[in-house]
Amino acid sequence: MVEAHLAAVIKPPDRRPTVAEAADLCLRLARTHYENFAVVSWLTPRRMRVHVAALYAYCRTVDDLGDEAAGDRVELLDRFEAELGAAYRGAARHPVLVALERTIETFALPEEPFRKLIEANRIDQTKRRYATFAELLDYCDHSANPVGRLFLHLFGYRDEERLALSDATCTALQLTNFWQDLRRDHSAGRIYLPEDDRAAWGVSEADLLAATATDELRGLIESLVERTRDYFRKGLPLLDRVRGRLWVDLALFSRGGLAILEKLEEQRWDPLKRRPVLSGGEKLGLFAKTLVLRDWERWIER
Repeated sequence: MVEAHLAAVIKPPDRRPTVAEAADLCLRLARTHYENFAVVSWLTPRRMRVHVAALYAYCRTVDDLGDEAAGDRVELLDRFEAELGAAYRGAARHPVLVALERTIETFALPEEPFRKLIEANRIDQTKRRYATFAELLDYCDHSANPVGRLFLHLFGYRDEERLALSDATCTALQLTNFWQDLRRDHSAGRIYLPEDDRAAWGVSEADLLAATATDELRGLIESLVERTRDYFRKGLPLLDRVRGRLWVDLALFSRGGLAILEKLEEQRWDPLKRRPVLSGGEKLGLFAKTLVLRDWERWIER
């Protein structure tokens, strides 16, 4: 069964949903789709819940169109981008974008980050390899950084200093996901390990099919993890420049990303034998520490 947020792209609804119907769909997406930490929780200010849910639902819909939708995904992404344009004119029909209209207007959200997320998913349809780390960073600038920028806008932060710090954190989280999901991505035909780095370490594509990582692949993963930690370090000052629920979100996601990198280190840089994940207990522990501690330097200084 095609979920409602995708079905409304494949076959546009006959009528424009009401704002209440649209908001309900977004809240259901935010509460039922699996994420590392809750998107909308008791920590989210009541007045912000519909807006956080609308923004999340947009990101979820774009990603699902790029990864899961049946048929011509590029065409579906094009349709959704046209609906995004309609939302900026107050004329959207897709329920997620009907809900997002109110959020766009209330917080004067810029259009470019929304379009970048769609472009990232277009890239996924054709680009399966990345020649250099710089190419990978450009992809992160489309797939991850716009999300952080939009959430900063949602909570009233629009200055370039905070936006740049957010970019560093979002890039670090995206890179962490690449190293964590190395086997999954390869089975889907995608390799995010830069080709020049693979060549320098002597890592072939055949090595990614092995049951365990070769010494060369371990060395490559270790070097990439250290680069990723550098991006977490660059983004660290953002935590001293935001408050409230946004601080909690940033702290949780950063702690979670750093914990995944630590797990990679503990398993000797081998993401093939076992995918590094956080257990429910570990997530709860991170949440508790986040609420009572601010010991960030201890977490990322090696």
